[in-house]
Amino acid sequence: MKTSAALLVYLLGLLIQIVLAYENLALNKPTWQQNPYPIKEIGWGADKAVDGRFTNLSAAGGQCALSAFGKSTAEWRVDLEAILSIHHIFIQYPTDNKPWDENNFYIRRFLGFSVYISNTINKEDGVLCFRDTNYTNATIPNPVNITCPYNGRYVIYFNNRTHLPYPSGYSPYAYSDLCEVEVHGCPTPGFYGESCSIQCPQNCQEGRCHILDGTCLGCLSGYIGQICDKRK
Repeated sequence: MKTSAALLVYLLGLLIQIVLAYENLALNKPTWQQNPYPIKEIGWGADKAVDGRFTNLSAAGGQCALSAFGKSTAEWRVDLEAILSIHHIFIQYPTDNKPWDENNFYIRRFLGFSVYISNTINKEDGVLCFRDTNYTNATIPNPVNITCPYNGRYVIYFNNRTHLPYPSGYSPYAYSDLCEVEVHGCPTPGFYGESCSIQCPQNCQEGRCHILDGTCLGCLSGYIGQICDKRK
């Protein structure tokens, strides 16, 4: 009986963890890349970064999106197909299946990268979630987890080499080589909370609210307040 009870508690714990986990909103969604690697037959397209596979982090492994050489800007984006509440973004870079340390060839390509969330395909219309200004060859993590609690339809990865000189260790050209990008959040608009089960306040504009605390991102006409519960 004790064994059965312990098993039940364990299974309930797993169930709670699954319920509370945000979903990967980017999985198999439409993608776009500014400068894709020119040989399409090899299978390095932008969609590889949202296929859920990143066990092989080699360029030849068929699980990573690779970009063209010799470009001054590099941009990649995923279309979530709706304006959704996002909590955090997970990015896995290629490593050539070698240790991720200051000697790894790929590190210099990612230094200085930025991530945006936007309601349009233009990053300038959105919110800057993160811009690397401090990482070095010895400190940049892989994978990267970026907490970015905003609503948006497009998640955009961007890097550039347009304002020389760059710090020591940076690659001379910009790349968007990505083995996986996961966008974790709530799959249904108008809900928030760790289990995405709490409905946003009824007077929120377009039913949108902050994914963590439920504060409205705008109010319907005639209402004010953090949860739009006060009449003007």
